[in-house]
Amino acid sequence: MLDWIEPLEFAPLDCFRRVSVAEMFPDRPEAPLELDLGCGDGGFLLAMARQHPERNFLGVERLLGRVRKVCRRAWRSEISNVRLLRLETSYTVNWLLPREAFTRIHLLFPDPWPKKKHEERRLVTPQFVRAAADLLVPGGEILFKSDHPSYFAEAAALLRAEPAFVETDWGPDAFPYFETDFERRWKAEGKPIQGLRLVLATRGMSAASRS
Repeated sequence: MLDWIEPLEFAPLDCFRRVSVAEMFPDRPEAPLELDLGCGDGGFLLAMARQHPERNFLGVERLLGRVRKVCRRAWRSEISNVRLLRLETSYTVNWLLPREAFTRIHLLFPDPWPKKKHEERRLVTPQFVRAAADLLVPGGEILFKSDHPSYFAEAAALLRAEPAFVETDWGPDAFPYFETDFERRWKAEGKPIQGLRLVLATRGMSAASRS
C-alpha cells in the first residue's frame, strides 16, 4: 500500500463485527469523534478536520478513487486526525461502526434517487435512523442537508419521528460549518438548500434491545 494511504485509510480486519474507536484512531481514541457519511471529494471533511485538530473525523465513501484522492489531500496537507473508510454507507451505519461513539453525524446531500423505481435505494429509512441514533453519544447531533425538496421532506419526517431526537435551531450563526462541493454547486444554480439539526436527548429503546 502507498505510504500516504496506509495511515489514513481505515480497512477493518473483519467487516462482520463492530469496530472500536481505538482501531480507527489508536493514537488518540479519547478525542471527540465525528462522522461524515458519503464524504465525496473530502472538501468538507478536511476543512472540518483542519478547523478542529482536537477532534477525530471519519469519512465514509464507497468509491475507491474518491477515498484515495482524499487520503492524498490529507497527507499533503499534514492532516492526521482523519480516517477514510471505503464501504457502503447503510451497511457501515447499521452493522460496523461502534455504538455511542460519535458526537456528530454529518449527512450532507445524500443521493435523493428521484425516480420512483429507485426509491428503495434511498439511504434514510426507519432502520437507518434508529441505527444512526445508536451511534451517537448522549447530546450528540445529526446534521442533514439536501437540495431536493421532496426528498428532504421525506427524510426529515423519518428523522423527526425518532423519539430519541429533539430538533434544535441551526441558524447561520450556530457554529462554523463548511460548505460541501455539492452545496456550492447547487447554490450557484439557485437551488434552495434545506437543513435539519437534531440532538440525541434520550436513547429511547436501548441499543442492546435492537442488536
